[in-house]
Amino acid sequence: MAYSKSVNKAVQKYSKKAYDTFVVRVKKGKKEAIQKHAESKGLSLNSYINELISKDMEYPKE
Repeated sequence: MAYSKSVNKAVQKYSKKAYDTFVVRVKKGKKEAIQKHAESKGLSLNSYINELISKDMEYPKE
């Protein structure tokens, strides 16, 4: 099912309110390798990075 413009706008508004964002830069080709590794663990790239940060900083799992 495709998002309508109004649903997309609502999702974007919620995301701005609920999440911080930042850019991570890696060398060309490295993103694909990291993404495949995350998928092999059953995680999205975003979830994988968040999990690594939480473990390193000893945050409780969300």
